[in-house]
Amino acid sequence: MAIIKVIEIMADSEKSWSDAANNAVKKASKSVKKIRTVWVKDQSATVKGGKISNYRVTVKLTFELDA
Repeated sequence: MAIIKVIEIMADSEKSWSDAANNAVKKASKSVKKIRTVWVKDQSATVKGGKISNYRVTVKLTFELDA
């Protein structure tokens, strides 16, 4: 039986919400091993000059703990 832990992190991107989620996983994977899933909990964006300038996501990552 595996023990799974969940953490919540925020990330952003100038391209898209999908890219922001990828950035979250990429950054977390530098210190968290065995990431299994990512769940996008929330999305938001900042607007500048009438256009979206930055996409933001809050994600929950699940990963397996070493026994």
